[in-house]
Amino acid sequence: MISCASKKLSEKAKAKDMYISPLFKLNLDYAKRLHPDAIYILSAKHGLLDLDTKIDPYDITLKNMTSNQRKTWAQNVTEQLENYTDLQKDHFIFLAGQSYRKYLTPHITSCEIPLEGLPIGKQLQHLKRVLNE
Repeated sequence: MISCASKKLSEKAKAKDMYISPLFKLNLDYAKRLHPDAIYILSAKHGLLDLDTKIDPYDITLKNMTSNQRKTWAQNVTEQLENYTDLQKDHFIFLAGQSYRKYLTPHITSCEIPLEGLPIGKQLQHLKRVLNE
């Protein structure tokens, strides 16, 4: 699960192409290298997005939401996840910041956060290093 990014294309595009920040692109490349059963984007506007879902650009971020709004967002994402995954049996890898994970992880039995605690610059360095190995 990869969080969305503020840098976006200016026209409708597949979700995997909409977000154009270096961190999003590296996270997506890293996620693909893990060969998971599925990769989803955590969108502040849409909730859970499949990579090929076409969306319009938007300007919404969880950082500007209240705690209650983030809880509601996470509940909606949890309900979306239940349509595609088993929250008790599947293993999830989060490539997303704390604001995207905080209210989701309590609903998930098995998860990991490989970049937890790293500032964005260190995340970029780590991902570049891992992808170039």
